[in-house]
Amino acid sequence: MAEAAESPGDPATASPRPLMRDLKAVGKKFTHVLYPRKSNTLLRDWDLWGPLILCVTLALMLQRGSADSEKDGGPQFAEVFVIIWFGAVTITLNSKLLGGNISFFQSLCVLGYCILPLTVAMLVCRLVLLAELGPINFMVRLLVVTVMFAWSIVASTAFLADSQPPNRKALAVYPVFLFYFVISWMILTFTP
Repeated sequence: MAEAAESPGDPATASPRPLMRDLKAVGKKFTHVLYPRKSNTLLRDWDLWGPLILCVTLALMLQRGSADSEKDGGPQFAEVFVIIWFGAVTITLNSKLLGGNISFFQSLCVLGYCILPLTVAMLVCRLVLLAELGPINFMVRLLVVTVMFAWSIVASTAFLADSQPPNRKALAVYPVFLFYFVISWMILTFTP
């Protein structure tokens, strides 16, 4: 007697394909941020996995390593996490109030993925800080953070600029500039 064919929805035959599909989608969005060009892929297929990973990574790297981190004046994990998500939500609401034709979650997706250059800047700064502190160390960190700050701005405006009415683009881009500036400042002023 021939065995019945297994149905595709059978949990016993389920494979990790959805996980790989999601990881490939996140990787593709990282590529779009690394090579910013006008594309609707990041907007059309939005997700919040990449922004969550980047936000958690950045918050962990910005957190002080000492046990007495309440006393050293450095940001805590929750503070960084809240600043990033509150800033992204504020910019999204501003975009919607200015008449933008982008959804709430699409904007959060773009703003979150565009933190990738700043996360790379934080990683480079942590590595540079392993050397002695001094003026050259600070200049290297300033250069890296400035370049990555500009990269974040260019990447996010490449995706968000077309979603705004032409006469309100500056009003939509200015808060994005401030958002990434605050994150860049936290990275630049970080010392272990």
